[in-house]
Amino acid sequence: MAQTASVTMDTGDMPVHLWLPPSGSGPGIVLLQEIFGVSTYVQRRGAQLADLGYVVIAPEIFWRLGVTEPVEGDQALERGMGLVERLDWDAAVADAVASVDWLRSRNEVTGGVGVLGFCFGGGLGFMTAAALESRDPAAPVAALVSYYGSALPGVHESLSVAAPSLHHFGLADSFIDTETVRAIEASLTKQGATTFHTYEGADHAFDNPDMPWHHPAASATAWQRTTDFLAKRLPTG
Repeated sequence: MAQTASVTMDTGDMPVHLWLPPSGSGPGIVLLQEIFGVSTYVQRRGAQLADLGYVVIAPEIFWRLGVTEPVEGDQALERGMGLVERLDWDAAVADAVASVDWLRSRNEVTGGVGVLGFCFGGGLGFMTAAALESRDPAAPVAALVSYYGSALPGVHESLSVAAPSLHHFGLADSFIDTETVRAIEASLTKQGATTFHTYEGADHAFDNPDMPWHHPAASATAWQRTTDFLAKRLPTG
């Protein structure tokens, strides 16, 4: 079960969910939510990463909007997109950067800290990794994993991440067309530390089994690639 904690920010305390591995310590991962918040799905992934040996936190990125519960129900997509439209992206990146700093300061974290995000969180994760490198090139994230980062169409040409990164995109994405996916791929893979995978027939949010876009085969393959990548770049043993 996740513990609750908070990260002190300029205007208050940002709630975070914290999972510890069975050993009680290990490398860290900041897990960044979809537009639906820290949903049951995101919490399952957090627990699974902890079982693999990571200290995991999932910050409530919508906290500045007064939302710290999952966005659910028939209008979840519309509500989630509405929240993103109201979001202060600079503040969201600052919150994610602070989450990395907070995790790095924890006694339970005995290795590097990586970032893993889905959809909204995938784009935010990329922007967070870029912000950390801009602040201090000598202190990048240990690894970045981005699933179908929804902000990447707007930032892939203006931002770069030198840290090892892994990107997953479906080629039947209802929100990011294949031409855009290929443009993102061409841009990001100019750096040798970037790995980019695409999945035929997979829609947006293909990893989330609670959504109609779930693609079981793509989800399983992408998760195996993710855990292999993390084991190499952020080893737990």
